Amino acid sequence: MTTRPTLLGYVRADALSCAEELAAATNSLVAFASAEGFTLGTVYTERDAAESAAFHALLDEVKRSDVRAVVVPTLQHLGAVRTPVGLQQHLEFHQANALAVDTR
Repeated sequence: MTTRPTLLGYVRADALSCAEELAAATNSLVAFASAEGFTLGTVYTERDAAESAAFHALLDEVKRSDVRAVVVPTLQHLGAVRTPVGLQQHLEFHQANALAVDTR
């Protein structure tokens, strides 16, 4: 029996319009992980993009674990946050790939 690699999730609530969209986005991460052969670990939900506390917690987990991929509903969830360098570059710096459920 082979162990499936762990994939973390990241969702920005401000990129969605309502609680139903947040639930659907989280469900899409679960489906993606399963379909792509991953085990979905923690899904970090960013409530305040200006603070980016969830993203920093995600980075902390990436740094201390063997997780090497993070899934987001769309790449929009990695943009438009007040950081000098994009969130995707932060992930790549820590050797984690960013995967998107919807690449449009």
